[in-house]
Amino acid sequence: MQLPFKLRDSARFEVAGFGTNAVDFLITVPNYPEFGSKVELDHYRRFPGGEIATTLSGLQRLGLTTAYAGRFGDDDAGDFGIESLRIEGVDISECERIPNAATQIAFIIIDADSGERTVLWKRDERLKFTEADAPTDLAQQAKILHLTPHDGKACVEMAKAARKAGTIVSVDMDNVFEATDELLRLTDILVVSSDLPQKLFGTSKTEDALRKLYERSGATVVGITLGSTGSTLLCGEQFFETAGFPVPGICRDTTGAGDAFRSGLLYGVLTGQDIETCARMANAVAALNCREVGARTALPVLAELEELLR
Repeated sequence: MQLPFKLRDSARFEVAGFGTNAVDFLITVPNYPEFGSKVELDHYRRFPGGEIATTLSGLQRLGLTTAYAGRFGDDDAGDFGIESLRIEGVDISECERIPNAATQIAFIIIDADSGERTVLWKRDERLKFTEADAPTDLAQQAKILHLTPHDGKACVEMAKAARKAGTIVSVDMDNVFEATDELLRLTDILVVSSDLPQKLFGTSKTEDALRKLYERSGATVVGITLGSTGSTLLCGEQFFETAGFPVPGICRDTTGAGDAFRSGLLYGVLTGQDIETCARMANAVAALNCREVGARTALPVLAELEELLR
């Protein structure tokens, strides 16, 4: 089935991102600790992360052009986060450093046996964007605008500017934030985490949740990521259930798998694939990203994606 929208013929960037960046401190343990216990960790490392920053990095590795608008603190973590995007080739001209603010961080506990993780995160309020300072010019310079709605009112302004310019609006959503309903009505592609429907609608049934999301939003494609089992997308009245790919080798870490899924999905959209192929690409990129520890460490290049799809 072909996608129900048309991309702009030309734009400065293929994808512009607005939303979260982070620096992740990953702690791998032999087994997940019980409450009140003590467990010796296997190792502890620092990696770049954050939903939007990771998705853009994945798109760059697949050969697309991207730009990121976001805020970092003026600390060492901010230096590390910005440099990680520059190395990938993401345009960082819209990035800001906020004096006396701390860059968003996450402490991530990884179970060595399964690769599953638990995330503890903190975002400095001084990194927040308001409606007045949303970088709407960037929203008009891309074929797709990809958002996380942590700064909901600013995201609404970005989505409005994108719609005015003919830019497709993609939203990555895992929680309920300010102005959620208004943003959803301005969305073309909406992909949510498996636990969000329970928060929004009190249901965990995939098809029911997707129908409700479809009705509540303006999106023509809505989807749910389902971990190792794959994903389900809804377009019109048709569901597209796609199995997950086994992780080549061993699953070392699921951190960033959802962000990688979105890299593969948007890559498929931008290269003119049908919905079924977009979904397969999304699940393949997610699986490949689980090969190593870190949200972006094992994001694939195009040759690796094509090999797994074969």
